[in-house]
Amino acid sequence: MESVLRARPVVAVIGGGQLARMMQESAIALGVELRPLVEDINGSTGQVAVTSRVGMPSDADALRSLVTGASVLTFEHEHIPAPVLASLQGTIPIEPRAEALLYAQDKLAMRERLSELGIPCPRWAKVEDEKALTAFAEKIGFPLVVKTPRGGYDGHGVRLVNSASEVADWFTSGPLLAEERVSYTCEVSALCARRPSGEIRSWPLAQSEQSEGVCSIVTAPAPKISSHTAERAKEIAEQIAAELKVTGVLAVEMFVVTDESGEHVLVNELAMRPHNTGHWTIDGAVTSQFEQHLRAVLDLPLGSTALKVPGSTSVMVNLLGSRYTDPALALSRALHGHPEAKIHLYGKEVRPRRKLGHVTVVHHDPHYARNEAEAVVALLRGDNHE
Repeated sequence: MESVLRARPVVAVIGGGQLARMMQESAIALGVELRPLVEDINGSTGQVAVTSRVGMPSDADALRSLVTGASVLTFEHEHIPAPVLASLQGTIPIEPRAEALLYAQDKLAMRERLSELGIPCPRWAKVEDEKALTAFAEKIGFPLVVKTPRGGYDGHGVRLVNSASEVADWFTSGPLLAEERVSYTCEVSALCARRPSGEIRSWPLAQSEQSEGVCSIVTAPAPKISSHTAERAKEIAEQIAAELKVTGVLAVEMFVVTDESGEHVLVNELAMRPHNTGHWTIDGAVTSQFEQHLRAVLDLPLGSTALKVPGSTSVMVNLLGSRYTDPALALSRALHGHPEAKIHLYGKEVRPRRKLGHVTVVHHDPHYARNEAEAVVALLRGDNHE
C-alpha cells in the first residue's frame, strides 16, 4: 500500500555538510521541510536551511529539538554513535535503520555480512595484532591494505603497508581489517535507492577517479565498462539494498578487475546516504540522488533514474581547494565561455584539498564534457590567479 502523508512532511537530518545542503534544494522543490542538525549555523547547510538546529549528535537537547514533530530522521554521514540511535529508537522512524547503518559504519561487520551473502569482495581478514596481520600476509602477500573498522573517509583510516609494524599504533584501538591489494582497471560506483516498502531504483553505473585518496572526477555512465559488468554491478547493489533492508540512497563502491576469468567487480565500501559519486545526478538524471533520498526515507514512490538527455555523458569534477578566499569570487571568469557548465559551490571555508564544490557538464561527447568541467574547476581553483 502506498504511503499517505497526513501533514506536511518534515525530514530531520543529522549533519550540516554539503550533502544536507544539496538535500535542501530538493526539499524546497518537493515542499518538504528539511530540518538539519548542524555543527555550525554558518556552515554549509546552516547558511541555507532556516530550520537548522545547532548541536552535535551527542547533545540530547539538540536531538530532542531536531526530532520533535518530524516525520522521519535520516543522516548525511555515517558517524552516528550507537547510543544516539538507541536513545531515539521507538520515538521516530529512523531511515536507514540502525541495523542497516551498522554495515556502513563498521567495515569489519560489512565484510562479514557481504561474505555471508556471497557478494564478491577482496580477500580479507580480521586481524587482532601484528602476528595475525603477518600470518594473513603469508597467505596473500605484502603489500596489504589495512583499514580502521570505523571512522575512516576520503583516504583517512587506510594504509598500504609492507610490514605489520606500520600499523602497530592502530592495534591499540582494537582489531583491524586487512585486505589484499587489488590490481584493478578502474573504480566504479553503483548507486540505487530503496524505500521501506521495497521499491528499488538504480542509476547508471558511474566511474570514479581518485586524487590522493579523494574522489576527484566522476563519469556516468561509466565508459569502457561492458554492459554485462554494468548489469552485474547493478544486481549486486540492489541485492545488498534488499538483503540489508537499506532505506534511502545506497552507494556501493567497487573495483573493476580483469583477469583470466574476464571482467568482474569486487565490492570495496558502502555508503548509506547521498554520495560524492552521485552528484552528477543533479544535472544528468531525471531524478537526483538528493530528491530520491527524500522520497525513499518518506516511503514515497521513487522517481526515474534515467539519463535526462538520452545518450549523454555526465562528467562531474570536484573543486578541491582554491587560491581564492572564496571560489565564488571567480564565478564571472568561470562562467564566461562555458555556458553548459553547472557550478555547485558549498559555502565552505577554503582549506587546502577541501571539497568546496563541484562542476558538472552533460554532453553527448564525453571528452568535451570532461574538458569543459576541468576548465571551469581550474578557474574556480584560481590556477592562474595571482
